[in-house]
Amino acid sequence: MVTTCAGVSAAPGGDPYQQGCPTRRILDRIGDRWTVLVVGALGDGTARFSELKRRIEGISQKMLTQTLREMERDGLVTRTMYAQVPVRVEYQLTDAGMSLRGPLKALEEWSIEHLGMVMTAQQVYDQPS
Repeated sequence: MVTTCAGVSAAPGGDPYQQGCPTRRILDRIGDRWTVLVVGALGDGTARFSELKRRIEGISQKMLTQTLREMERDGLVTRTMYAQVPVRVEYQLTDAGMSLRGPLKALEEWSIEHLGMVMTAQQVYDQPS
């Protein structure tokens, strides 16, 4: 038995338009810019922390650590530690994380395709009246 956002027992589901619904937290996670970039960076397979840090320019060590931990908690990333000296840790998308690649790739492509239009709109908006 699963409880929906309205508090009624039913099949799994949710309504992100309802206040307090857990789906809002999921949308926050997958809509976060760092999550979007980590999913893209891990799209080709496993990567070590340092590889991700190099690939995602501008992300701090603290933010990458936090993002990876939250993604692991949400079941989007697996973390594998190898007992070596020094210890080697690799990150990989789970099946759920892989299923995000398509929708997030579409957002990435949209942002590239519409960059000029958005920048023009911003310039028009920012001009004094």
